[in-house]
Amino acid sequence: MAHSVYHPSIEGAQHGAKSLGDFLAYAKRSGAAGAQPSNYMLQEGSGFKSAANIRAEFEKNGLLLDGVSGHCPIWVHTTAWTGSPTIRPFIPEDVAKKSPAEIESWAETYVLHLLDLLAELNVKIFPMFWGVAFGWEVASGYPWGFWAGPGYDLIKEGQERFVKKTAKIRDHARKLGIKLCHEIHPGSAAATADEFLSLVSICDGDETLAVNADPSHCWEGESFENRFLKVGERVYACHIKNHTVRQGLPLRSMEPQWQKRAMQFTDLATGDLNMQRYAELMLQIGYPHRYCKLTGAASAPLVVEAESAHKDLDYTSANGVAYVRDHCQWPSAGGSFEDGMGA
Repeated sequence: MAHSVYHPSIEGAQHGAKSLGDFLAYAKRSGAAGAQPSNYMLQEGSGFKSAANIRAEFEKNGLLLDGVSGHCPIWVHTTAWTGSPTIRPFIPEDVAKKSPAEIESWAETYVLHLLDLLAELNVKIFPMFWGVAFGWEVASGYPWGFWAGPGYDLIKEGQERFVKKTAKIRDHARKLGIKLCHEIHPGSAAATADEFLSLVSICDGDETLAVNADPSHCWEGESFENRFLKVGERVYACHIKNHTVRQGLPLRSMEPQWQKRAMQFTDLATGDLNMQRYAELMLQIGYPHRYCKLTGAASAPLVVEAESAHKDLDYTSANGVAYVRDHCQWPSAGGSFEDGMGA
């Protein structure tokens, strides 16, 4: 039988309390074939660990390096201009005291150095999400319609801001052959497929602008089928995560506790979405082929995340790895099942 086009992998950002070595050992114990550490796990002192040391950790645990998660520093970079205090958890305390412009400059430099490390590691996949380049008013998504008025046009200004602020990072990533894989996500620079395609358009079709597919963020009317069919040719990374929407509760509210929210992330088996249909859709849009062609890997990762309102982090990730192993590892069809009929 042909080998599976997928292998189970783990996202490291939610396991940030672990060192890189501890995270990889946990991923191996959980049955993962690969891992996607966060940028923080690669830090050492005022810079980053050496590529040799990072490779050694992966080789020690017999795991594939399935990209590096850089959601936080990229979000800081494209959000700092707003002056929002919500970027503080993701930056050093001394940096947080600086002006928005200084924080943005710091984040840009940090990301450029991180991209250099990825290139040294021969990593082509950089899952992330762009911050609120269009401002919080637009990012709220509320359909009031007055994003343009006397002396302002928030959409046009946001487009110009995005192109200008991301230019150096996009140029560097393109030079290194790295895909900046935006996770289409509420509260980011692109919350829908059409909004992501708009970013591609204003950046003149920039080839480095890619997508990190994640179906758990499709909870406000855009199905994962609709979203990822639209941006299919740009999907180079793939998280697999489920959610449930509790009926009768407001999807948008000022509720800080996940357990009380209308939309809650769940384990893979018990949410509202069909994870096997999602994995099949990724095949349809060519994600595994595209990933393997770019990276030279033999299979593409389905990356699980430890996000659950009610279940332990380590349990949630390990449970997700087991689900991918048992339900999403199969050889893809070589043709139509009708081909042999009547032979």
